[in-house]
Amino acid sequence: MDSKRRIIVGISGASGVIYGIRMLEELSKANLETHLVMSKSAELTLSYESELKSSEVKKLANVSHSVGDVGASISSGSYETLGMIIAPCSIRTASEISSGVTSNLLTRAADVTLKERRKLVLMVRESPLHTGHLRTLTNLSEIGAIIAPPVPAFYTNPQKIDDIIDHNIGRILDLFKIKNELVNRWNG
Repeated sequence: MDSKRRIIVGISGASGVIYGIRMLEELSKANLETHLVMSKSAELTLSYESELKSSEVKKLANVSHSVGDVGASISSGSYETLGMIIAPCSIRTASEISSGVTSNLLTRAADVTLKERRKLVLMVRESPLHTGHLRTLTNLSEIGAIIAPPVPAFYTNPQKIDDIIDHNIGRILDLFKIKNELVNRWNG
């Protein structure tokens, strides 16, 4: 597969693992090679929020990396990708990336994505935010990350939760110029 058609998906322990799952499903439809890394907290959150097992989520990706494998391909800038999406992204994960002091493959891959000037999109799942969180997110934006919290768009008149999830996933795919039918486009 063309190296420019690879994308990394990270899933942190924040609530909203469905965003990472749906992202993997949609990226598969777009014929992209997906590399998944899930934090240990993500696997715990998955057990609360989904009937899927960790092994089933990992099968949605072309390659699944252990969060402790800091020597994996995606930890190197020489391994070409389109970028990385962390869906959902916890404040802890955002804070590690912001500081550049990474402790696992999830945050290392994000750090590499930034240093290589590739697109890093963080679907931050936290509310409310205190000033420390806001400073962290501001720093991330200043160093090149895109902060994209999964916020519902009510102008689309969503009828079910899946409509809200899909719209958010579609908007992230738009950032990578990946064609999708998930976004209910505004026509004025």
